[in-house]
Amino acid sequence: MSTVAEDVSAPLPLTFLSEEEKMFQSMVRKFARERIGPHVRQMDDEGVFRKDLLQEMFALGLMGIEIPEEHGGQGGSFFQAILAIEALAAVDPSAAVIADVQNTIANNILLRWGKEVQKRQYLSKLAGNTVASFALSEAGSGSDAFALATQAVRDGDFFRITGRKLWITNAAEAGIFFLFATIDPQAGHRGITCFIVEKGFPGFQVGKKEDKLGIRASSTCELILDDCRVPAQNVLGELGKGYRIAIETLNEGRIAIGAQMVGLAQGALDHAVSYAKQRRQFGKRIADFQGVQFDLAEMATEVEAARLLVYNGARMRDCGMPFVTEAAMAKYFASQIAETVASRAIEIFGGVGFTKDYPVEKLYRDAKIGRIYEGTSNMQKLTIAKQILA
Repeated sequence: MSTVAEDVSAPLPLTFLSEEEKMFQSMVRKFARERIGPHVRQMDDEGVFRKDLLQEMFALGLMGIEIPEEHGGQGGSFFQAILAIEALAAVDPSAAVIADVQNTIANNILLRWGKEVQKRQYLSKLAGNTVASFALSEAGSGSDAFALATQAVRDGDFFRITGRKLWITNAAEAGIFFLFATIDPQAGHRGITCFIVEKGFPGFQVGKKEDKLGIRASSTCELILDDCRVPAQNVLGELGKGYRIAIETLNEGRIAIGAQMVGLAQGALDHAVSYAKQRRQFGKRIADFQGVQFDLAEMATEVEAARLLVYNGARMRDCGMPFVTEAAMAKYFASQIAETVASRAIEIFGGVGFTKDYPVEKLYRDAKIGRIYEGTSNMQKLTIAKQILA
């Protein structure tokens, strides 16, 4: 009887990894464990991601996974980006957020919608040394993303953009911003346009940095645009088509948020298992008590179920299949599981789990954002319901 390795036509499990994917995953795990791990606590306390670690992420190719090799990237797949995000999140979800936004949002938006001249100008920077941000949200447009008020007015070969953006991930480190503004407030979503804005453009500045509950080493800032001059050649895609760019980009990003949450949950589970095998009460390891075993079994099952949803969505995206429903399901379920598993991990640790001396309290704080950003859980449920009722 032939084996899977011998019979290439045999169906493969969702979690099957090629040798290249295994090597890549192993490399990211090693980097996360050995280089990021020792600094997680300090970066969380200070609310800053170390610049040397960010430079190492670029050097390892973790910020340009899907960017073609001719532009300095790795020429990898979306699924590989998902593997990297998951592996980073198991050690530090803040690092995973930085890689997530760069790969599945910024790089992909330029690869898919950018003109060739824009790709030549910016892709090598994104792969080599420049962090990017996705600037959509405003004070009055959160879940209602297209109620934005930031306005762009044509002025010859430039657009003048005025407005404020809030809750922009990676903004403190970013040099490039994919920013959405309306060229016609009366046209509703049909006026929304995406612009490539560089940090040094006149009239642009990064404002207040938020002091957050979790993922504290990942910056979240306000952007202030005061008559910011942006060259007309920096319009991404077509004028008035920004709503489609945003929606379709966020659909892909939701799979990556799911990967973040799966990695976080796996990290919490790993800590809980390790502690349960070490901690002794009543003369035996707490791992020998059936109640703890049941908790760990449920946690492991939930993590694996979330992983399967995320991997399925990523593989569907890579092979060109529709994946909107699967992406929403992956984000919705994985974000629930991350919060639940991190909470139960604290309970297995007991009183010490509630302190900052152990890593699970941080993972619990980091988990909360999964149900909020890139579409709240209720928005995911609306998407799922709309798809299954169509």
